[in-house]
Amino acid sequence: METNRPLVSDLLGIEVPIIVAPMFLVSNEAMIIAACNAGATAAIPALNYRTVDELREGIRRIKTATDKPFGINLIVNKSNLLYKEQLEVCCDEKIAFFITSLGSPKETIDHAHANGIKVFCDVTDVQYAKKVDELGADAIIAVNKDAGGHAGGIPAAKLVPELLKACKAPVISAGGVSTPDGVTEIMKMGASGLSIGSVFIATEEAGVSDEYKQAIVDYGAKDIVMTTKLSGTPCTVIKTPYVEKIGTEQNWLEKILNKNKRLKKWFKALTFLRGMKKLRKAAFSATYKTLWCAGPSIEHVKAIRPLQDVIIELKAGVPYEK
Repeated sequence: METNRPLVSDLLGIEVPIIVAPMFLVSNEAMIIAACNAGATAAIPALNYRTVDELREGIRRIKTATDKPFGINLIVNKSNLLYKEQLEVCCDEKIAFFITSLGSPKETIDHAHANGIKVFCDVTDVQYAKKVDELGADAIIAVNKDAGGHAGGIPAAKLVPELLKACKAPVISAGGVSTPDGVTEIMKMGASGLSIGSVFIATEEAGVSDEYKQAIVDYGAKDIVMTTKLSGTPCTVIKTPYVEKIGTEQNWLEKILNKNKRLKKWFKALTFLRGMKKLRKAAFSATYKTLWCAGPSIEHVKAIRPLQDVIIELKAGVPYEK
């Protein structure tokens, strides 16, 4: 499908229209730097830093190591108690772009644009995509049903064309791709680029445990399941023995609290924080209680490699013309 919308590479002035997706506790500064130096770009979740001061210091360290553009992922709903401070720090430090998730991006777009920073917004359907398009998003990230972490519910082959038809902004596809052929297929739909995550967990630069990296290699698409136990929002994880033991659905009390109009906001925040603590423990240590986020694209991951090698391989799938 031909479109006249700019590629991610045009928007950011980079070589490869690929974003190494922000992954909670997985993305780190070494991955950002490696992606940028390989001609792509990357984003790191603001919540990967425990404090706002650490976020500022991290941004400055990355800028010292590379002059290429990179981004920060912001959770923009009430579950992120540090949101406003994170927004201000990122604007002060002049990052290249934000990726917004789980909330209205209006305030982020307004502040970012006032500081010359682009905003890419995660969406899972046309209705929300239209809203962020009207707010002035610089690009829309189409999170499809094969994404890792908080996945959408619509296949890329349906979601990307629908968003291109309904919105004016460039569309970036997120989910299900870890091969050059996959990149080619998505780009030929008219996407302006791809946000790719799970394949990069199994890279030398990722700071997670060797066991987590090896799980990305050893498990496949059939081993990915959806759970609501981590954040209250459906999230994809590898079906380890621990996940089989605890199940993937919230218990009766959790479900009641999650539906109560007065309590659900606070319960969601508590569930999110509790789930993040579990993920933190699983990411950096090998225990029976393992919760490893990943998407079905791990099916094609066969080895732990340098991040640059993965970028070079995926780059081969970018067609000369969309």
